Amino acid sequence: MTPSLVLPDLTLSDLAGTPTSLRALSPNGPLVVVFAANHCKYVSNIEAELGQVANEYARRGVTVVAICSSDAGTYPEDTIAGLTAQAARAGWEFPYLLDPEQRAVDAFDAACTPDIFVFTGGAELAYRGAFDASTPGNGAVVDGAELRRALDLVLEGAPVPPSSVRMIGCSIR
Repeated sequence: MTPSLVLPDLTLSDLAGTPTSLRALSPNGPLVVVFAANHCKYVSNIEAELGQVANEYARRGVTVVAICSSDAGTYPEDTIAGLTAQAARAGWEFPYLLDPEQRAVDAFDAACTPDIFVFTGGAELAYRGAFDASTPGNGAVVDGAELRRALDLVLEGAPVPPSSVRMIGCSIR
């Protein structure tokens, strides 16, 4: 399934069990959706910088949300307690939503963690791609350069060219 050109109208529960609508999170500003998991070394590699990017761009009207679609039975690190610990460790002040039925995975056609989507204030997909060029052990600086570039362009109202960085991570299928 190809991702829709508009933000899917999904409601998922956050770590406290509160239903959260993706569209209600950012009715007028850009929204970043990150498929994440505590067990994934690719997410662990970027998690602290992702928290910093989210905090920095929140001041500019950008909302970030993480979605975990892992089966906690298969990945015990991805229980609510594990995800709560990850969010605290990484400085994530944004919602972390649960997708155990993988409805969001299907709606977005998400392939891996981290899989990052940026939507405009009009809920149109502007970017899908990598956080930056870093991966665990490759020595590249974890700086969020690809996401920052996409967000800057979206905030300027400019089109976002595809990332030249290949997106890789842990499979969520």
